[in-house]
Formats: sequence, C-alpha cells, structure tokens
Amino acid sequence: MKGRKMPKKIAIYAIIPIIIIFLTITGCKSAAIPETSDTKRKATELIVSLGYDPDGGFDPTTGWGRYGSPLFQSTLLKRDSELNIVNDLALDYTVSDDGLVWTVQIRDDVLFSDGKPLTASDVQYTFDTASKSGSVIDLNILESVEAPDKETVVFKLKKAQSTFIHLLTSVGIVPEHAHGDGYPENPIGSGPFKLVQWDKGQQLIVEASPNYYGQDPYFRRITFLFLEEDAAFAAAKSKQVDMAYIPATFAKQQVEGMRLVSLDSIDNRGIMFPFVKAGGETEGGHPIGNDVTADPNIRKAVNVAVDRNALVEGVLEGFGTPAYTVCDRMPWWNPEAVIDDGDHEQAKKILDQGGWVKSEDGILEKQGLKASFTLVYPASDQVRQALALAASDMVRPLGIEIKVEGKSWDEISTMMYSNAVLFGWGSYDPLEMYNLYSSKTAGIDWYNIGFYSNPTVDQYLDNALLATSEEEAIRQWKKAQWDGNTGFSALGDAPWAWLVNLNHLYVVDKNLDIGNIKIQPHGHGWPVTDNIVEWKWKN
Repeated sequence: MKGRKMPKKIAIYAIIPIIIIFLTITGCKSAAIPETSDTKRKATELIVSLGYDPDGGFDPTTGWGRYGSPLFQSTLLKRDSELNIVNDLALDYTVSDDGLVWTVQIRDDVLFSDGKPLTASDVQYTFDTASKSGSVIDLNILESVEAPDKETVVFKLKKAQSTFIHLLTSVGIVPEHAHGDGYPENPIGSGPFKLVQWDKGQQLIVEASPNYYGQDPYFRRITFLFLEEDAAFAAAKSKQVDMAYIPATFAKQQVEGMRLVSLDSIDNRGIMFPFVKAGGETEGGHPIGNDVTADPNIRKAVNVAVDRNALVEGVLEGFGTPAYTVCDRMPWWNPEAVIDDGDHEQAKKILDQGGWVKSEDGILEKQGLKASFTLVYPASDQVRQALALAASDMVRPLGIEIKVEGKSWDEISTMMYSNAVLFGWGSYDPLEMYNLYSSKTAGIDWYNIGFYSNPTVDQYLDNALLATSEEEAIRQWKKAQWDGNTGFSALGDAPWAWLVNLNHLYVVDKNLDIGNIKIQPHGHGWPVTDNIVEWKWKN
C-alpha cells in the first residue's frame, strides 16, 4: 500500500496471491512458497480463503452479515445448527397480541471491542440507522424503536409482520458512539472477533476479542485471503491455507492433507418466467410480458421435462440437490410441492392439452405463436450458463426452443420483465418468498419481475405475514406453495422452474474441526463462518 510500510509478519500473506497466480500462469503444479518462520504458525492461528471482501465493508446497517454471521458484531437472536431461533444478545422477547409491539430484553454484561458497554440505546440506534440507509435491509415495516431503559428495546411495527423476527437474527448491533463514515473499514462490535488489518482485495486479519461474552474462540488470530477460485485451490495444494472454497470442477481432485467438505444449501438457481402477456411497459420504458411464457402449459411442461438430478450430476458434478421451490428444506417449505420431473411423456401431454402442435421446423406452434423464448443469464457465471444450456437441450425434443444468451447485469435489468432469467436466491428469511411471489411486489427491484399474480396465493402470503405465531405463519407459507388446488409451485401456476441447490464446497485441513454447520444460504463463503468460534484443531 502506498505511503504505508507493511509489517513483515503480514507481508508474507499479502504476497501469497501474487505467487500463486504466477504459479498458475506458468503451469507449476507443485512449486511451494519458500519456507519462512512466518509459515510455521502458532496453533491458535488460521489462514483461510473463503471468497471476496464485501464491497460495502463490514457495516451491518447497510447489509453486512445479512446472509450469515456478521463476525465482528452480535445480533439480538441467532439460528442454531438446526435452524431454531435462540437468544444471542437477547435474554427474552415478547410480542403483543396484535403483533405490533415486540419487546426485547438484552444482556447487561456485553462490551464492545473498544471496552464500552452495549446498551439498548445502541440497539435503537442500529435499527434507526439501518431503516434510513436505503440499503438491502428492508425495515419499512418499522414504525419506531425505543429504549426505555438500558436493557429494554421496544419495536413498534406499522402492521403485524411475522418475518420481523428474522431481522432480529440478521442485523448486527453497532455502537452509537463509534459509528461514522469510517466504520465499514474499521468496525467495532460485540462479536467474537475484532478487525486488525484489512488490505482490500488481498486479505483481512482478525483477532479474538477479549471482551466477547460468548464462547471463547479457539483461534486467536485468523487471516482471510481474498483469492480467485483457481488461486485458492492452488494455495490449498501448496499448503498455504488451512481451508479454501472451491467450485465443483475442482471437487474431485485430491489434495494431500486436506478433505472435501460439501455443505447443503438453499443457494438455488432457477428460471423466472414472465407471467403475463406482452404489451405492458415499466415506468422506465422497459417491455413487460412474454406471450409464450404467459401460457401455463409451457411453464408446466418445462418444469416437468427438466431432469434436475441430471443437472446436479452433469453441471454440478454431483455436488448439489434438485430444487423445487425457493425454500427447499427450510421450516416453511412444503414438501408436497415436489414434482416428478424428467418426464417427457407427461410434458408432451401437458402441451397437447394446451393446444400446442409441432410445425414443420419441429418447434411447437399455437395460433401462429411459436414456442420460442429467450433465457438470459449473467455472462460471467459459468454455472448458470451451463444450467441454462442444459435446460434448453432438455426441452428441445418437446418442440420448445429456448434461446440462451449471456448478458451483463445492467442488460438483464432492462430485459428481465419480458424474458426468462436464470436467477439465484436462498435466504433464512421467508420474506424473500413473499417478495418473489406477491402481486404487491410486481416490478419492484429484482423481486416479482415476472408480474406473477394469484389472489389466493396473495391471501396466504398476507396471512403468513400477519400471523402472530411462527406455527401459523409456517402453515400459511406452505399453503402459498400448494394448498391442494393452487399455489405458486410447479404443481400450481409454475411462474418459476427451480433447477438446483448448490452445495458449498471447501477443502479443509484434515485436522481442522469446523463443527456442525447448518444448511447454507445464498452466497458461498462468509456464511460458513457463522459458527467460527467452534472451529479448532483436532490434535
């Protein structure tokens, strides 16, 4: 870094990416970094490569930590390895009968990493600031937040919303006294670790916080290297990291001294279909609708014809699971929504009943309309490209032509209302389901861009939000997927064809115990650190 001399102990880690990239370019497969005292680390130090540094830094009020542990900060509640919601900073919470007032009692023994106490005022400040940030954190439901005393926080909602509890599990608490313009680069929190040094694009060094109130981390110092997938794998092979994230293409290669860890996830990939006919236009002037995908028989036939197990084996090298909804295996998932797929005979019956007939060129036709549409995906994503091409190949024998095109996200943002898009989602919060399928979110941001609408589904989704118990909310979420007659799943309106859930893959030192890790959300990398205080050497 210009104008700053890097300490010698840190410098060796900073140049690892450069050395590994050189080795990759020159084709060296086994050349190692010269042995130095720095590579003989203490037993309580760890070096890992889990992906990239966050673009916006480490500020929970603008989105840091929403898909996993915020690392430097604590949350009021958290999920355990079985996805149960348990206390973190909170000692207890109550919800009023009308669902509008949430009262949280917090611990009185918590210190921030700078030694100052965390009080209810910090919680109030955090949620007030997050609600005004205009970021990915959606706190529009929040009417007010108050701190009547040091250990009590009172949240008042504009209307009842059962999913508010999930915000209490994902928003890390920041200190009012130390939250300013430089906070994202130098976070202070009450989490298990504190930041020591962040060289953007290269590395992040953290140390265990002496003030942490929870389980004392085994590792006192952890270095996160920000490497591309190829370089991370090379670093693992050359024994320069103790753990590295890898793509499925590397998963079957053996790495001496390391084992493969394959984690189940709800990090899904699926095809969003424009649900309405062409003719509309967004406020920005972008076309809405597609006459082909507006036909439910086309959407259902694609869902039935695609062989999801074949996609898992062929595209993901076996490291994944078939996807049938946006929330497979979550507490609010309805397993009745699972369909029999890879069935071309059933798909053909659906198309025949819908009045689609093959024309001379082999493409189905109905009243002069060809069964042909475009499926776009982010051009930089090889997995999405492979899934799109494979899905296109699978339905082509039926007479459905899917033209696959890679585009930039900027281009996709203008095309997505009138063309099918291969998206990825996967959250611990069922509000994501609401946003994707409610008619009230049609055309808003990146959510219901297909303009899906079903009054019965809308009612179930609204009921789920208004429920004052988790049990009733889950019952309504499940009905929205499929109630026996209708729903947004492939059994019902099929506005999406969900394809696969990716497994998150890591090569891990054989002696490194990373504990019991829960099913992973969208985003390979940071979420795996959720239980990092449990990580330790086996011997």
